[in-house]
Amino acid sequence: MSTSSTPTHRSRSSSGSFDASSVVFRDLDDGSQSVTGASDAGESYSLGESYKANDSSDGSGNNGGGGGRGRMVLGLVIKAACLIGGAFLLRKLTKSTTRRDHARAVAQALTGEKYSTEQAARDPMTYFNLRLLTCPAAVLPDGGQVLYFEQAFWRTSERPYRQRFYNVKPCPKEMKCDVEVGSYAIRDIEEYKNFCDRPKNQRPQSDEVIKDMAEHLNTVYLSACERGRRCLYEGSTPPGGFPNSWNGASRCTSELTIYRNGEVHCWDRAYDDDGNQVWGARQGPYEFKPTSSSNGPLIQSDVASSKQMEETAIANMAKD
Repeated sequence: MSTSSTPTHRSRSSSGSFDASSVVFRDLDDGSQSVTGASDAGESYSLGESYKANDSSDGSGNNGGGGGRGRMVLGLVIKAACLIGGAFLLRKLTKSTTRRDHARAVAQALTGEKYSTEQAARDPMTYFNLRLLTCPAAVLPDGGQVLYFEQAFWRTSERPYRQRFYNVKPCPKEMKCDVEVGSYAIRDIEEYKNFCDRPKNQRPQSDEVIKDMAEHLNTVYLSACERGRRCLYEGSTPPGGFPNSWNGASRCTSELTIYRNGEVHCWDRAYDDDGNQVWGARQGPYEFKPTSSSNGPLIQSDVASSKQMEETAIANMAKD
């Protein structure tokens, strides 16, 4: 049954509210009505040039809203998918670094050629101009990375006075640290002299390296530095240190700090049974910088005194 009044239709805005201010009805030739100016701002579609009011009925007298509800559901599904995808991406980007990641970072930071040139130039009577050289040597079955390490005076870098293997691996779950760096003696140091400077096919291979890892000497336990600090990792041996019998010592301790600019600071000290320090730097750690930031050979005015000190030190350290 028709009525003389014009039915009121409302358009749905993008916010979910309805606004009829932009809807204009005009009569068609067949007596039906069309809607002009009606559009959905949120979905970028038009209701069309003509819309018959009777066609909006579902046959039961109710105005059909299935299309609008379908679009609303689709929009909610798309929004939910975007939120889930964004949350997943954020989780991937902010995923915490694992201890194995820390171990790889430490191994990489220790690798390379570093010098104490600048420190020796500032205080040649206390610090020698030393060269550290470290490179990958093997990977253990448990994933630990074995590095070959040698230390020498810059003037005689081809004759290292200290050679070691470092085993760099994640700290056990029960320990409050991220990475442990274990130091091991080498069974035949002559076979490994200048290991890093040789072509890879002229070095002892991985299986040989693992077999030649001898006595465990000490372990330094490192933790990642807090944000905002200059360092990347820092740590030390346990408070009591490790046994050491060289030059009258009974125990030794080590401190290690790795910096963001590639510097490595090492402080090795040894004590006798009475707690007296018997070897190692007294004022502070050695500061080793990468080759690119090193000033090269020691200043000429310091060469004479430094050479005499180095010769004495070589004689004393040869047994270490």
